[in-house]
Amino acid sequence: MTFQYLKEDLSASLVVFLVAVPLCLGIAVASGASPLAGLISGLVGGIVVGFISKSSLSVSGPAAGLTAIVLDAINSLPNYQTFLLAVVLAGVIQFLLGTFKAGVIGYYFPTAVIKGMLSAIGLILILKQIPHALGDDKDYEGDTSFFQPDQENTFTEIIMAVQNPSTGAVLITIVALLILILFDQQFFKKFSLFKIVPPALLAVLSGVGLNSLFQSMKPEWALSGMHLVSIPSKDSLSGLWAEMKFPDWSAFSNQEIYVIAITIALVASIETLLSVEATDKLDPKKRVTPTNRELQAQGAGNFVSGLLGGLPVTAVIVRSSANVNSGGQTKLSAIFHGVWIVLSIIFLADIMNLIPLSALAAVLFVVGYKLVKPTLIKSMYQKGWDQFIPFAVTIAAILLTDLLIGISIGMAVGLFYVVKSNFQRSVRMVQKDGTHFLIRLNKDVSFLNKALILEYFEQIPEGAQVLIDAKRAEFIDHDIEEVLNDFMNTAEDRNIHLTYQGFDRNI
Repeated sequence: MTFQYLKEDLSASLVVFLVAVPLCLGIAVASGASPLAGLISGLVGGIVVGFISKSSLSVSGPAAGLTAIVLDAINSLPNYQTFLLAVVLAGVIQFLLGTFKAGVIGYYFPTAVIKGMLSAIGLILILKQIPHALGDDKDYEGDTSFFQPDQENTFTEIIMAVQNPSTGAVLITIVALLILILFDQQFFKKFSLFKIVPPALLAVLSGVGLNSLFQSMKPEWALSGMHLVSIPSKDSLSGLWAEMKFPDWSAFSNQEIYVIAITIALVASIETLLSVEATDKLDPKKRVTPTNRELQAQGAGNFVSGLLGGLPVTAVIVRSSANVNSGGQTKLSAIFHGVWIVLSIIFLADIMNLIPLSALAAVLFVVGYKLVKPTLIKSMYQKGWDQFIPFAVTIAAILLTDLLIGISIGMAVGLFYVVKSNFQRSVRMVQKDGTHFLIRLNKDVSFLNKALILEYFEQIPEGAQVLIDAKRAEFIDHDIEEVLNDFMNTAEDRNIHLTYQGFDRNI
């Protein structure tokens, strides 16, 4: 661990902290757990996972992708303490997955799909924050699914919010956005103040100041209650600690916890591998996260989170991208963000509860825009359809479903183009003057290439001269052998002069 970039990491950690706290609280409530459980998982994801992980920039915490699984598990088990035992077991399973090198799966996600995921998350951040920017805070912070718990979806929620905007929220969002855009310009970066204090913090403070001004001068514009961050205050902290839950160790005989533990471990592992791969793509230094070590770190995090009464944790792309965009350099930024969460619980709750969600919406607008920049879409289009279509399908699928379903659809489309590309590379036909044909078999030629080879043979006219070259083929399966033999047997009848090399006449 290095302290070389301490100033940058501290600055980035503040931004990640501001983004993470409302997400921790919102995901906890949506999961059927207490707000304290969300904050516990947030601090564990920062401190415990941060210390063990070898990832420089990824940040862990409770993930929206697990919300439905956690809610169902809490409702189906006898009590929350039994669920915590399942979280502890999930952590053990994840640690074992890392120990037995299961993290290698993370290296097989196509780049087009990963970039599609990043763009989709950016677009979702923008769309999901529009209602918060307009003062409509019914949907919880951190929700990334298209269909929402309030029976609305991403687009209908925006339509409803536009119909009844809050003047105070809109003004706070506009001022915060102006600060974020203005202070990100090169001119302001010359001043030492703006090198130390992140623009996101200034944007949030402007929201607090404006809301205080509204309360004294324009009360009908002021925001309160559900429109503000809501951390349990010091007055009720002792009661919350008294209500802190711990695993029920007597529940080992309940077979259902093992199914839930395996489900949480697998889903959390997949989401983590996707997130660290995406974060590595964002890293300006292009550092590569050891995925097996990451699974072990996540396993340790879930073990500790379950012990302390928290929710399952994963690496989360929203927090991680906020870390990258805020200038984070090392894992210290993730660890410090966890420390800030601890301090917010003990000392800063009353201050944090003054922050309008509309100010945080402005911060997330900027994070989202940097993930889905038009230049990225243009560059993917220029790479050709085999890259752009999986990229675009991944964006649409994640936007209209959720992260894991969308990634699965994107992977399927990406795999189709990989197979298609391999078809074209395995068998090639070149013609000259319409009478001379070269059919070359490269590397592995399987039954999947059968249709293409038959199509090539059909294009060859009578009286043509054909060379079939298999010198570069390392493997030719039985189906292809039959197709070649059939063509050879009928070539004379079609007056085709056939020569071949790299295999015997009777394959």
